[in-house]
Amino acid sequence: MISPIEKKPLFHFYPGSLWLSLGTLGCNFRCPGCQNWDIAHAKMDLNKYETELITPQDSIDLAKRHNCKGISWTYNEPTIWFEHTLDSAKLAKENGLWANYVTNGFITPEALDLIGPYLDAFRVDIKGFSDDFYKKMCHVDDFEGILRVTKRAKKKWGMWVEIITNITPGYNDDETQLKGIASWIKNELGEDTPWHVTQFVPHLELSRIPATPISTLEKARQIGQNVGLKYVYLGNVWGHPAENTHCHNCRKLLIERKGFYISRYEIINGRCPNCHTIIPGRFD
Repeated sequence: MISPIEKKPLFHFYPGSLWLSLGTLGCNFRCPGCQNWDIAHAKMDLNKYETELITPQDSIDLAKRHNCKGISWTYNEPTIWFEHTLDSAKLAKENGLWANYVTNGFITPEALDLIGPYLDAFRVDIKGFSDDFYKKMCHVDDFEGILRVTKRAKKKWGMWVEIITNITPGYNDDETQLKGIASWIKNELGEDTPWHVTQFVPHLELSRIPATPISTLEKARQIGQNVGLKYVYLGNVWGHPAENTHCHNCRKLLIERKGFYISRYEIINGRCPNCHTIIPGRFD
């Protein structure tokens, strides 16, 4: 599928660009409210799904044919087909294309170091901020490894990193976890790192839970801003002003979004045209 970078979401990595977006079946988590559960929880019976074999070279050819900026492995966990993404990322680099992972971050440092030289952006889910949450939702005993590998992606490999937290009522919407995530981003990744707080939509085993109130998302955004994050965005709430990018220095509106699409773009050479402040990220 060809989709805008905003769908990942990555808001400070070539905004408005198009990406060849690829996924497969399965995941190393079994989150009960997974928004892509139909493929992420799929069993490997290919006869039940409309799948298509795409070689690494096919990926390069498709990306070029559709004028994509690069390749994004998304929809389900990209480490499920790590060898394929590694070979594809190497080819992408050779062909002048960018590459990104949309990931839950549950990858070993050794695997990250294999693909690290070839990945340019790492959009990571920090789903909650307690062992209890990760045990209950993801069946993972210790989430510290996710934090360490996310920091490694940025510090060791220079990837552009953005964090997303899908806020699920009653599970990770308490102030302790939200402040924990925001503070960790600020202290370990830096105040320039965007944090996307997104609305949970009822799915699968959590269908009984209502969608996240907008007020909860706005509270999370305020928590992020209070700890010093410069860019905290709301997601899954089309038309909300917190989808937009403002200069962190003078507050000028720089990018106006309507869901996944940009209706206004004012960044010039990576700077705010009003006060000339450098906007963190990568821009054309």
